[in-house]
Amino acid sequence: MVEPVGRRSWLALGAATAAAFMVVVDVSIVNVAFPSIQRSLNASSAALSWIVSGYSITVGSFLLLSGRLADRQGRRKMFNLGLAIFAFGSLFCGIAPQVEVLIAARVVQALGGSLIMPSSLAMVLPEFPVSRRSAAIGMWGAMGALGAAFGPSIGALLINGLGWRWIFYVNLPIAALVFTATARLVRESRDEDTKGRLDVVGVPVGTLALALVMVAIVQGEGWGYGDYRIIVFTVVGVVLLPFVIWRSRSHPNPLLDLSLFSYRSFSAATASFGLYALGFVPGFLMSSLLLQDLWGLTVLEAGLGLTPGPIMASALSVPIGRMADRWGHRWLLTSGVVLCGLSYAMLLAWAGESSAYFSVFLPANVILGIGVGLSIATFVSAAMSDVPPPRFAIANATTRTVQQVCFALGIAVVIALFNSAPSGDPLGGFQRAWIWVIATYAASAVVIMVAFPSGTALLRRGLRGGQSSVRR
Repeated sequence: MVEPVGRRSWLALGAATAAAFMVVVDVSIVNVAFPSIQRSLNASSAALSWIVSGYSITVGSFLLLSGRLADRQGRRKMFNLGLAIFAFGSLFCGIAPQVEVLIAARVVQALGGSLIMPSSLAMVLPEFPVSRRSAAIGMWGAMGALGAAFGPSIGALLINGLGWRWIFYVNLPIAALVFTATARLVRESRDEDTKGRLDVVGVPVGTLALALVMVAIVQGEGWGYGDYRIIVFTVVGVVLLPFVIWRSRSHPNPLLDLSLFSYRSFSAATASFGLYALGFVPGFLMSSLLLQDLWGLTVLEAGLGLTPGPIMASALSVPIGRMADRWGHRWLLTSGVVLCGLSYAMLLAWAGESSAYFSVFLPANVILGIGVGLSIATFVSAAMSDVPPPRFAIANATTRTVQQVCFALGIAVVIALFNSAPSGDPLGGFQRAWIWVIATYAASAVVIMVAFPSGTALLRRGLRGGQSSVRR
């Protein structure tokens, strides 16, 4: 039986998804603005890279802490704080007189984004019964797909009409509207059973370890993988991680909630999502380079050429969420991941040096969109399907942290593969990258097919006698 959901809950979800849309658009829109920023601020290529790297490193480093704070202090409170910080950072991005100020402002934006992403979903999910949560997450994921689809096009239009600073100014009215809507529509929720302070040793050490690993991954190509900074950051970050896990086992309020991994649905979905993330953003990066660098499309043409897939994904996310609520996640996810891999197999088999957008790229892009629609939001709902509501934010943050680290690692690997191709073979780099992407999707499909539990979350609860959680 499908339980009813009130109008207020859907409106609250709408406010949360609007914030997610804003954050995703901001991430995808910046790359389009690079040439304008470089001319305006006389920025070097190395400085420009930090506009993106600084954001990625900060988000990846602080997601776990943000999730912990949201569950403990209140999801709505942390969401609104994140909105305020994100808007403040956007304002200073817009007025930045030099590139160093812009990089610092982007870090501020990222701090706000790290609070928004785990709390935006966690603050509204308690309003939905178990039988409707995948549909709610599907709507949240649909807005993210729309942001990815239209970010480059929106950016190109704003830059051409008003200048690059407006890609940041546009966040201010959106943040204000969402802040007002959240205050009226969303009830505060938190983990009422939590007691004591957060681990004052493990939290900063864990955040530092994540930051060092993220810097090493993101800057490896630019600094060189043999650079002493990359070696030191990697070694120190990796050495600190076992200490963080030990603290998480021994402290009552750790940075990382290891008990989440006792839920088979969470551990399987998170592992599979990590493998999926190794190919997801790198695949889009290669598609953008294929359209622009090899086939000669303009930035706006390439942005529009990439939109059919994300539009398809957005259109499918909500109905696929409803299907996951009714039938379970495993086969929907497996089918989606396989379709994603198939789309790049088509490019590997048929894409050539001459432009073939309509005959090759568009069909592959549509298949990719169907696969993403079946999988991207479904991964989140699958990971959280058996997690109890008091831990929604930290569960989402943990999955997102794995996703962010794997995004960065996948990009680093793909760039290295792309650059390793012989100079006389313009298609060779793409082919090597596509093989990597196909392999990561294949591994992801195997993990979800083999390890994820069968049935729906409601059925698994029924099999456990109506208990509120399902463990291994």
